[in-house]
Amino acid sequence: MTTTSNTDTGNTDAFGAGSEPHEGRVFTVTGEDWDQFVSELGSDESFSERIVVNMGPQHPSTHGVLRLILELEGETVTEARCGIGYLHTGIEKNMEFRTWVQGVTFVTRMDYLSPFFNEMTYCLGVERLLGIDEQIPEKAQIMRVLLMELNRISSHLVCIATGGMEIGALTVMTIGFRERELVLDLFELITGLRMNHAFIRPGGVAQDLPPGALDEIRTFVALMKKRLPEYAALCNANPIFKARLEGVGHLDLEGCLALGISGPVLRSTGYAWDLRKTSPYSGYETYDFDVITWDTCDAYGRFRVRLAEMEESLKIVEQAAERLAGLEDAPVMIADKKIAWPSQLAIGSDGMGNSLDHIRHIMGESMEALIHHFKLVTEGFRVPPGQAYVPIESPRGELGASIHSDGGTRPFRVHYRDPSFTNLQATSVMSEGGAVADVIVAIASIDPVMGGVDR
Repeated sequence: MTTTSNTDTGNTDAFGAGSEPHEGRVFTVTGEDWDQFVSELGSDESFSERIVVNMGPQHPSTHGVLRLILELEGETVTEARCGIGYLHTGIEKNMEFRTWVQGVTFVTRMDYLSPFFNEMTYCLGVERLLGIDEQIPEKAQIMRVLLMELNRISSHLVCIATGGMEIGALTVMTIGFRERELVLDLFELITGLRMNHAFIRPGGVAQDLPPGALDEIRTFVALMKKRLPEYAALCNANPIFKARLEGVGHLDLEGCLALGISGPVLRSTGYAWDLRKTSPYSGYETYDFDVITWDTCDAYGRFRVRLAEMEESLKIVEQAAERLAGLEDAPVMIADKKIAWPSQLAIGSDGMGNSLDHIRHIMGESMEALIHHFKLVTEGFRVPPGQAYVPIESPRGELGASIHSDGGTRPFRVHYRDPSFTNLQATSVMSEGGAVADVIVAIASIDPVMGGVDR
């Protein structure tokens, strides 16, 4: 064991160069007698019982590869900081080297719990730059809303399930993932994939609903209406559950506005801010649903907001399914063939691709169609110069893509305003002054997804 003051200059550690402390003393413990170590500290009146603990980045309670640097005094957190960047993928930079349509396959992988929202804000921005906002077919708009609300349900289910698991409510975890599987089954039926869909495209969606999809959606809605009350029965008035969440991770409206916090964290303060109502897009103003709020400003309120929001999403899904029932064989892609990616797709044994009828047309009947298809796939369409930002309400709050075009066939710059990244600022405010065990609850109530933070 060696003890070094902050005035020492003889640092022989090749891996510790330049790491001199700014204040206090540094103790390097090499496995010697702890009794001697503690007795020496006990005789030092200037010694403070504060320790620094690294929680993560590989930790089962941090919702991904998030590193938390916690300074503790006993069981109390005196300082909490986030360390991010462990999941950096370079998606935003990679998009500068892909066509506008290919960009969808990148953005869907950011926040992997809400892929349709990543696709949606990107496509809305591209469509605004193209000036085709009003030309998107009605059926495509309804399908987008349907998929986003199903995605909101699946994302909230993961949040509640993993949050329950982290505080010991294992039944909540098991039934949460049970219901999420049902949503992923619907995604697979409609898009051919359980996640990373790249289904929402500039100009519409990739393909029409397959036969029987509406019946499956109605069956799911009916089942969820029966099962959602199970969460309320298990948790809402459960004294153990409430004792673990009430008063934990407190952040009031003033703090949310100062930090730019949005989503369920903001609505748990009683402020009814939801972009589906305040700045409607894709026809949300025509759907009947309520903005859920709570007034406790804590982790319990955020749980109640998410639980009730799933019921409102079921209402929207039900309305969207009824509208789609009257739009059979309606187009799902913009009519302008200079922009429209071929939407005549089919799901076969080898996955999703162009239908055989469409292949026969472009390969055997029309040389012009073949040339156009080749140029659209390899080169892509051009987007007029400009900049667009269209925010939407994701499960975690305001999600938006700032899209810049220089007039070419590829984005000049795409940058996402991801709510997970912004909301993580609240970690220190929610955690400092509380117990170390409550850090888990505070992080779970924010519901960060590190794919959206690091991008």
